[in-house]
Amino acid sequence: MSRPALQPISKEHQAVDVEIPPYVRDTAVQLGAGVPYALKVLVGQLADDPDMGRPSNLPGILTVTVDGDLFEDCPALAIGYIREPGRIEIRYLNPISFAEPTEPAADAQDQEQARDQPADPATDAVTVRQVADAWQRITGWLRYNAPDSYAALSAGASPTAIAALEGDLGIRIPVELHVLWLLTAGDGGVNGGGCLPGNWALMALDAVAATYRLKMDSQANQDTFNTDRPEEERITVWKATWIPVVALGPADGTSGLYLDTATGYLGRWSRYNEAPGEELDTLVTYLEEAADMLEAPALATRDKPGLFGGVLVWGSNIDHAREDRWQPWTG
Repeated sequence: MSRPALQPISKEHQAVDVEIPPYVRDTAVQLGAGVPYALKVLVGQLADDPDMGRPSNLPGILTVTVDGDLFEDCPALAIGYIREPGRIEIRYLNPISFAEPTEPAADAQDQEQARDQPADPATDAVTVRQVADAWQRITGWLRYNAPDSYAALSAGASPTAIAALEGDLGIRIPVELHVLWLLTAGDGGVNGGGCLPGNWALMALDAVAATYRLKMDSQANQDTFNTDRPEEERITVWKATWIPVVALGPADGTSGLYLDTATGYLGRWSRYNEAPGEELDTLVTYLEEAADMLEAPALATRDKPGLFGGVLVWGSNIDHAREDRWQPWTG
């Protein structure tokens, strides 16, 4: 796709200095190869028209949106900035999604409530940084200490692929999951194990869609019997607001973790329809704790990292046939 030309900066506004903090530049790089260029184009436009944004719900912050379709490998963006005499500072840069559910789904009330929550640009900006920082810490450790595990990670998904998944699921992808998938679209694993605690693996997008459909079908089957059951005996195995995120292994989809878009918390799912279990972790805290355990293994409580050569293997799920070769990571 051809890139739009930068708009000329008029002499009248040449004195306006547009500042981009380092964390915003880092976020731009993490969100897609085309995002830094889109940001550059916007900077030129802001220098020419400093008041082009509209007021946000944050005091003193103006926001503008960038149409991702105009730039290759760039999601739609919401960008917030402050406008002062002779100076502009970009404060945040968030991916945004305009996908709407294509058809009603089970548990539509929960889904509607989750979708109708007003967007908070400041909260989203923090979430973007937290997910990107945690994932950078994990992949930085892998690159240096477990290169085979690092090589098994997929490249980031394109904004188009994530939008297509939204349409397939009929539910909006929350910002934290959107950002993570822009950074990596799954974990192919090594020797059947992924890089997350327990040797679990981040699911590929096609596996997410397949598991979601399977679980929704299971719930539809339960609902045919729930109508004849007393309310306290009705069975819930899946809700429309749950998105599967992590699986037991790259090729083992019997159980894993879902992200509840209505609450923001993770929960456990299983193919065998056991009662769901709450993790009381958000995706951010889950990734941050994984990074903490890699960087400070002496303080790790949930699991202990170790190595089989160039492969990260967590101590809670070691192949006993190779246990004597496992080297605990001590930092």
